[in-house]
Amino acid sequence: MLRVLVVDDEPPARARLGQLLADCSAGLELEQVGEASGGLAALEAVSTLAPDVVLLDISMPDMDGIEVARHLAQSGNPPAVIFVTAFDEHALQAFEVQALDYLMKPVRAERLCAALARARRLAPQEPRLEALARGLGTTRTHLSVSERGRMLLVPIDEVVYLRAELKYVTIRTPERELLTEESLTSLETEFGARFVRIHRNALVARARIAGFERVRPRPGAEAEGGEGHWEVVLRGATERLAVSRRQWPSVKAAAGL
Repeated sequence: MLRVLVVDDEPPARARLGQLLADCSAGLELEQVGEASGGLAALEAVSTLAPDVVLLDISMPDMDGIEVARHLAQSGNPPAVIFVTAFDEHALQAFEVQALDYLMKPVRAERLCAALARARRLAPQEPRLEALARGLGTTRTHLSVSERGRMLLVPIDEVVYLRAELKYVTIRTPERELLTEESLTSLETEFGARFVRIHRNALVARARIAGFERVRPRPGAEAEGGEGHWEVVLRGATERLAVSRRQWPSVKAAAGL
């Protein structure tokens, strides 16, 4: 039995997909286990309902379907994803290049039934989804991390800094620290407009920079060539992070100094 979750922010679209699923059930063993009206609700529904397939709208106000699929791909046992979209033909080429299945609105029953028939082979492929996101120029609104076997979403707006430590990157928010296995380089590539690199191992949110503090060299260090360094003062974190000499010009520019 194929368990299907329907995700769309428009009630008529969800109702239409429900009717089409009923039609497909004549030739396929399936059941609609639920529906969600947005991306965040979809992630919660997947964790509680454990569907085999998600019919996933792309254009939604809180979190688009591509980001939802990227978060799902990082989970332990992701469902198959069939995108439902009104994108134009040019954008759809990106889906075809990455071999990701999609349905064009208005959805036709034959096309939906065919997609569901091969859905077992459509589990999310994270590299393909990352390439698709880059091709369409989309960035995430949240980072997803795993904690005690469940997915936590961290809004990008709440991140104070990202710091690489051994195999992980620490995500610092005003409330807590979390760990992700994503690389600092990939995060900088995706969110470079929001963050500035202050050191080879740290990115800070541009909007969180409150100022800078000069750390003088220890006594006697000047004679040894020590010149001290600058540390960034951040809104939402008490700790100070060192700014490397190499990054200091770009950090000053980001702060408008």
